[in-house]
Amino acid sequence: MTRENLFRRLESLATALYGPEEAAHILELVSDLAAKQHVQTVSPQPLTQADCVVITYGDLLQSKDVPPLRVLHDFLAENLKGTISAVHILPFYPYSSDDGFAVIDYWQVNEALGTWDDISRIAQDFDLMVDAVVNHISASSEWFQAYLKGDPKFQDFFIEANPELDYSKVVRPRALPLLTAFDTAMGRCHLWTTFSADQIDLNFASPEVLKEWIKLFFYIQQGTRFIRLDAVGYLWKEIGTSCIHLEQTHQVVQLLRLVAEIADPSSRIITETNVPHQDNIAYFGDGTNEAHLVYQFPLPPLVLYTFAAENCYALSRWASELEEPPGDTTFLNFLASHDGIGVMPVIDLISTEELGKMMDTVQRRGGFVSHKHNADGSESPYELNINYLSALFEPGEMHENAVRRFLAAHSILLSLQGVPAIYMHSMLGSLNDGDGVESTGIKRRINREKLDYTKVTQELKQTVSLRHQVFNRLKHMLDIRRSQKAFHPKAPQKVLRLGDSVFAVKRASHGEAVISLNNVTGKPQQVTLAESVLDGLKQATDLLSNVSYRREKDGLTLILQPYQACWLKLE
Repeated sequence: MTRENLFRRLESLATALYGPEEAAHILELVSDLAAKQHVQTVSPQPLTQADCVVITYGDLLQSKDVPPLRVLHDFLAENLKGTISAVHILPFYPYSSDDGFAVIDYWQVNEALGTWDDISRIAQDFDLMVDAVVNHISASSEWFQAYLKGDPKFQDFFIEANPELDYSKVVRPRALPLLTAFDTAMGRCHLWTTFSADQIDLNFASPEVLKEWIKLFFYIQQGTRFIRLDAVGYLWKEIGTSCIHLEQTHQVVQLLRLVAEIADPSSRIITETNVPHQDNIAYFGDGTNEAHLVYQFPLPPLVLYTFAAENCYALSRWASELEEPPGDTTFLNFLASHDGIGVMPVIDLISTEELGKMMDTVQRRGGFVSHKHNADGSESPYELNINYLSALFEPGEMHENAVRRFLAAHSILLSLQGVPAIYMHSMLGSLNDGDGVESTGIKRRINREKLDYTKVTQELKQTVSLRHQVFNRLKHMLDIRRSQKAFHPKAPQKVLRLGDSVFAVKRASHGEAVISLNNVTGKPQQVTLAESVLDGLKQATDLLSNVSYRREKDGLTLILQPYQACWLKLE
């Protein structure tokens, strides 16, 4: 799209949201920022099968007297350069709570982590993903403190509410009060606080708030390619509605995408909306106007359920019904992240009884279940808090069984259409951090442990260690994947129904085809691929083990060992 068309669409959206006078101010601001940063028109850099994101906190790895962001850069450069393409550094700004998501200042780096120079150095070696925490800001922020003091500039930045009104339709992500009372220079006010009393919702109905977020230009100037819009579904509020996924929210996403593309045509907007599938994929828009990537939220709980039940029926059914993402959009596929494993995306995919069994399994394996408030005053499960490897690790069993299960789960992740993202604790073979939960009372800390850099690097060199086994075998899979055109993010996929014990998907692109076979059970499984699947080819090689198989009269038959993953490249 030409710059002229980008600005024309920007003006149209800004006018719809704020009126023609404010739209003119917004256009002028974007034009000024583009001129100051000498934005040039360049061809967008396409996503390929070589793209893979590692998700990490800036201080997940620590070394005495060295800024954590430098420690992170050293580790990534030494161990994962050429294997992963991008790094998502979770909020690295000054913050007051929620492990970074109660941001005090969006435009500064937490001095305990490092500096913008450290961020920019990482961006020189890897594509950088940063969080735009658009829904709320810390109660300790200058913006909110100025509001409390009566500064007229900030009086429209937050959402004042009447606690006597009916908020029963509002969708809630947490079991906490929706409104919080504050004493201000104007008197006692109740403000909208969707996530916590320390996270004050921003009022995007005010054009002044939108103008602040046009500073996305600054992130891109620091080398950012991917901008993750955190909790964006809750962004716009209208009393009497659910206050989630409103039309104005989608319009703001469209507007921020235009701003990002004007700043750098290769930038990508990612929406984070932990909600049922149809609501989630609505953020693709028409394929050209909203998110470039959408988190594939059903995948983590579905894969976990598949291995807990040793049955892939639900996963195969869901994957076979996925529609091709429109335009140049695609999914961001993941299994683990800094948050828990959301259960909302699978409420229509598995039964209540099956969900209950999965929750029992998680709790038996050292995890927790968090709940949310419903409109009728009841509570329901919202997410499972557990490290993903621990979620696949039955207490007392041999490490090797859990590792094979874990790798098969990641084989499924890496085989599906989209861009894969892997949490650093998954790469490193970490387990539950029970001490973190016990010392803080925060369930999500179970998967947010801070690790000693020296100790981790030593364990990675010990061939018998759990970290070594997980890290090197995952790295092997990633290195193979990046060279296979069949795993291109947009390459077509076809789920093969080979029974409930083996999840199978065929990917093909540019004359290359790979069939991913994944035994989700603890027993050997015989698989026969019919002639119609083989496309007349006589031989296939498992890319993961380098074992070759020849087609016989009835097709190609092989035996998958317990929890074995096999990537058959048709030759």
